[in-house]
Amino acid sequence: MFFFLSKILEFFIFPLPWILAFSIAALVVKNHKLKRRFLIIATVLLILFTNPFLFNRFANMWDVQSAPLKKTGSYSCAIVLGGFSSEGRNKMGFFNANADRFIQGFKLLTIGKVSHILISSGNGNLIHDSFKESDWVKTQLLEFKVPDSCILIENQSRNTIENAVFSKVILNNSHLKPPYVLVTSAYHMRRSLGIFKKAGIDVLPYSCNYIAGPGNVSVNNFIPDVEIFSRWTIYIKEVIGTVVNYFR
Repeated sequence: MFFFLSKILEFFIFPLPWILAFSIAALVVKNHKLKRRFLIIATVLLILFTNPFLFNRFANMWDVQSAPLKKTGSYSCAIVLGGFSSEGRNKMGFFNANADRFIQGFKLLTIGKVSHILISSGNGNLIHDSFKESDWVKTQLLEFKVPDSCILIENQSRNTIENAVFSKVILNNSHLKPPYVLVTSAYHMRRSLGIFKKAGIDVLPYSCNYIAGPGNVSVNNFIPDVEIFSRWTIYIKEVIGTVVNYFR
């Protein structure tokens, strides 16, 4: 129930629907005072959520940096959270904009920092078929000549909470000792750490897939950019998800 409700409510937490709503209200209402207020609100929201400088400053405060890994020896497993590949035609997958999660997890394995890699992801779409992300990712790891014995698959999870719950079972059954290296996007790491900690899984953050700029002060940082809309959407979802998980 929580999964379905979260998918439906996503529409109402993003800035663009609210900007459109206030803009339409400003056109429809006849009261000049309300019309002016709605127009001002829509304009202010538009300026705030298309400003690269404000976004980068917030993102840099929110992102979690990677923990220093030990210089000698290795960890038992890297837990790579899904969302870095999507379903294409004929139920075949392809790597998307979050592919750095896969790259960094694969890197940790190939350089010997971890002995196993656990891909945690089923299908998080509200309406979906039989495609399971982690199953497809395993085929890619095998093509890269990764031994099957080093690959663990968790293909039932639909969100981060289920990532933690189902991964814990697999890790315990595999008798792999903590701490584990948690690999996910920098913007997603704060929420993920809280969820995995609550599930009783000892993990070290290994952040990747940074999408924020350095937040430097320049003229370009104050020029409205429509792409910032989509970036804010990602972070707003993470902030609300983190708050909800805290109270849960």
